[in-house]
Amino acid sequence: MNLKPIMFATVLALTTARPAETSAAEEFVDLFPTNGTPAGWLVRSWDNVANAPPPGAVWKVEDGILNGSNPRGTWLVSEKDYGDFVLEFEWKLGERGHSGCGLRFPPYGDPAFNGLELQMVDPRYYGTDKNDADTLTGAIYKAVAPTVQIYRPLEWNKYAITCRGPNIKVELNGKIILEVDLSTQTKKLERGAPLNLRPRKGRIGFQELSRGGGHVAIRNARVKELN
Repeated sequence: MNLKPIMFATVLALTTARPAETSAAEEFVDLFPTNGTPAGWLVRSWDNVANAPPPGAVWKVEDGILNGSNPRGTWLVSEKDYGDFVLEFEWKLGERGHSGCGLRFPPYGDPAFNGLELQMVDPRYYGTDKNDADTLTGAIYKAVAPTVQIYRPLEWNKYAITCRGPNIKVELNGKIILEVDLSTQTKKLERGAPLNLRPRKGRIGFQELSRGGGHVAIRNARVKELN
């Protein structure tokens, strides 16, 4: 039996498969690849991203870690719009830390109500009497609560967020904590339009509202746009 054609076909198949795997990995783009002031991003006010931030507010990347602004009360906003994408990053907060990840919001208004805000908060930020599930880590702020609360205080946490059309999936520390079809979310909310009417394309960004001198820290942030 002549094994050469079989061996050649096997080698050819393996060789052909490898570039596809490499290509898929290369679709992810690092959001903060260099130290210093992030290029391609704007610092804006926390309550309306059309407005300038507090005087002197700067976000900086140091040793590969993005550090939230001092003074507090800002958003770091992408200059680019994103539609369908996977966004991954690790983040850490202090004892009274409060941040958020803005998704598909316009270049004006409050990302939490004009787009979507995925919460990143240490419960001690609110005090002992604040337990609303839709304001804690993993929630779409003031709209949809996560299925479980697995935030790790004072440690690095990891988000993997997939936005594809009306479907939003959020993984925290390797566990799916939220899956929602925005097209079904028609209920009237305390503020902002129902989720089914929120934009399907817009900016992404990160918020700094931490108290007590602490700041959000973000590392290994990357995004992959989906066809």
